Amino acid sequence: MDDGELDRLVGKLTLEQKVRLVSGASTWRTAAEPAVSLREMVLSDGPAGVRGESWDERRTSALLPSASALGAMWDEGLVERLGGLLGREARGKGVDAVLAPTLNLHRSPLAGRHFECFAEDPELTGRTGAALVRGVQSTGVAATAKHYVANDSETERLTVDVRIGQQALYEVYLAPFEAAVRAGAKVVMSGYNGVNGTTMSAHPLLTDPLRTDWGFDGVVVSDWGAVRSTVATARAGLDLAMPGPAEVWCEALSAALRSGAVTENAVDDKVRGLLRLAEWVGALDRAPAAGPPTVAPGTRGLLREAVAAGSVLLSNRGVLPLDPAALGSVAVIGAHAARPRLQGSGSAGVFPQREVTPLDGIRARLRGRARVVYAEGPTPGEQARPLDAGRCTDPRTGAPGVLLRMLDRDGDELYAEHRFTGRLLEPTLVPGAHTVEIEALLRPATGGEWTFGMGGFGPMRLSVDGRTLVEGDFPRRTDDPAVVHVDPPRQEGRIRLAPGRAVRVVARRELVPDTGRATVVTADGPVPPEAAALREAVRAARAADAAVVVVGTVPGGESEGRDRTGLALPGRQDELVAAVAAANPRTVVVVNSGGPVELPWRAAAGAVLLCWFPGQEAGAGLADVLFGRAEPGGRLPTTWGAELADVPVVRTGPEAGVLAYGEGLHIGYRGWLRAGREPAYWFGHGLGYTSWSYERIEVPAVTGALDGFTVRVTVRNSGGRRGREVVQVYLARPRSAVERPVRWLAGYAVVRADPGETCTAEVAVSARALRHWSVEDGRWCTEPGVFRVLAGRSAGELPLTAGVEVVERA
Repeated sequence: MDDGELDRLVGKLTLEQKVRLVSGASTWRTAAEPAVSLREMVLSDGPAGVRGESWDERRTSALLPSASALGAMWDEGLVERLGGLLGREARGKGVDAVLAPTLNLHRSPLAGRHFECFAEDPELTGRTGAALVRGVQSTGVAATAKHYVANDSETERLTVDVRIGQQALYEVYLAPFEAAVRAGAKVVMSGYNGVNGTTMSAHPLLTDPLRTDWGFDGVVVSDWGAVRSTVATARAGLDLAMPGPAEVWCEALSAALRSGAVTENAVDDKVRGLLRLAEWVGALDRAPAAGPPTVAPGTRGLLREAVAAGSVLLSNRGVLPLDPAALGSVAVIGAHAARPRLQGSGSAGVFPQREVTPLDGIRARLRGRARVVYAEGPTPGEQARPLDAGRCTDPRTGAPGVLLRMLDRDGDELYAEHRFTGRLLEPTLVPGAHTVEIEALLRPATGGEWTFGMGGFGPMRLSVDGRTLVEGDFPRRTDDPAVVHVDPPRQEGRIRLAPGRAVRVVARRELVPDTGRATVVTADGPVPPEAAALREAVRAARAADAAVVVVGTVPGGESEGRDRTGLALPGRQDELVAAVAAANPRTVVVVNSGGPVELPWRAAAGAVLLCWFPGQEAGAGLADVLFGRAEPGGRLPTTWGAELADVPVVRTGPEAGVLAYGEGLHIGYRGWLRAGREPAYWFGHGLGYTSWSYERIEVPAVTGALDGFTVRVTVRNSGGRRGREVVQVYLARPRSAVERPVRWLAGYAVVRADPGETCTAEVAVSARALRHWSVEDGRWCTEPGVFRVLAGRSAGELPLTAGVEVVERA
């Protein structure tokens, strides 16, 4: 649509119509406007799956591996295909814009939302994010680059003011967003946080460099509830306040326009952006396109491939891959083997189409070949589980699940429906509803002391067989939507139950205004004695030909809305791994976490495999790797320290509301290099099932300051199996006149080769990789002189070096 047509459409709108368009219509919809044949546009959370407008377990989604797993792939082609999957699923659910990718960085391993971000490095993050944007938008669905900018931790996330130097801001934190915009991203989401004293929903950065230097002409949408003022945000480059109708705009914005505090031209620019987006997604003169079936052909195969592609083999002492033909029995150990974490906690969560556990995958692979013995080991201290169809029945129908009822003020039923879970985040609301009730019959598999819980805000009551376990009015003390609407605090009570005797669970919560829509009812049985569980696990490992131990973080441990306080695995998981490894030298440890954890037993394990939060096909993809059907393709997107005390940058919490990024350019591996410290595993590290020899590097002797160049790296597959290698190229600038990292990632390329075969990776290094941001000049500059070029397998293993002289050319 050209500017003339845009102006014609804008000219047809009244001031009130324009304000209504930019103020949103509902939680997930923009406003429609018949005067310009504009339908509502629907937005939906991402990036691990497309939920759609409702948070309903009956409307499932394809669940991808976490963003940290996508970053570990170092494979833009595969990420683009996964973006296409998100786009197709969005179209099938009538979604016009997916709120993904997240382009914030792994600044600290304690960041609660680490799993939702790709990497610690801006180059890898930018390339991965751009690939996801291309994939999503290839389907005609808009991608959203979020959370712009420096929204890298969760502590006081709604109000924190990040103080950051201009050079680090441009070279590190803005760089991935620039890559996404230049890849064509149609939407950018501003963060909750402030930067250098100004909240991002009203920040000049929404205009410069976003619209000026980068040429962005799409829509800037606020994070949900991030717009807290009228005039400042309306004057800034923000186009759409969500969720709608956003009260701080709406009539308040109309009043600001009438008073002259905000110009009509400013609002017209916002409307033009919305109309431009609407035309691109087909929301002008067209109804939403009909979508494909819920499970598109090839979905499960692609997600299974993604599990293997993102899995990082940290160490291997000849144990992997396991040969099914040589195994009589395998011990599978750990609670995570049967109840893995498939995704992180928070607003990006979805209800997956299915869940293949590691235990499921191993059993399927070894069926008819070897015996599989499962031992749970000591509980890792999991968050209480919501009532579910596997343990409960609807007292009205007898079907697996729970009964949801909406009651009026007198307790009379207005509405009832059958549900599959006690975690109801958006229950159906009906006129006159006063109370939401969840009722179920639970038949305890084991007797003893059970713990029941209820999550939500406002007046609540929970009873089991008529005995009240929770009762009171629980006030809301936070504005964080991830807490209010997704994961409210739980109140708990205990009761002794007899095995096999069904009990009636009834939970009621009054629907008081401003208490959110989340109601959660949980139940957990007695915990087996830890010492006995540990002994059982060791016995199983000692009797088996090989042992696979799955350990990881627990729900709530890595989550939106809160940062972590440590990197140790919860419970007695470290003790479990150490004991099993001592009992069986052929022990494979699978780490199921979204971000770094401490691995004090890593030297004792036969192999350590990181699977991140692997999505719905977790067990199938993991079995492919364990038994050699697929090579673990991942390389670390972030540096892992041996202990939290070693990590150069850890702070996530502000002081007096201010979080200073005092490390500047030096996050991730850059910080480790500057500190002269050795991590457990460097950024870029990852083993396959073969070995590689780095033999030669070729670079041009001279390049122009405005030119890129190509690095040719010759490698040889020195192992006994065909494999894939990620050849990484870093730059360094000795004796630089400006501040720089010790070295920085400049590019990478993938090669594949048969045993003994030699091949050459051609790694493109852009002119941008040579530049630095000059604070004095307010622009990008290139320092002439000799740059070192280093090539290898990780930021800490770079056996090949060369030099290139950068010169200024007329």
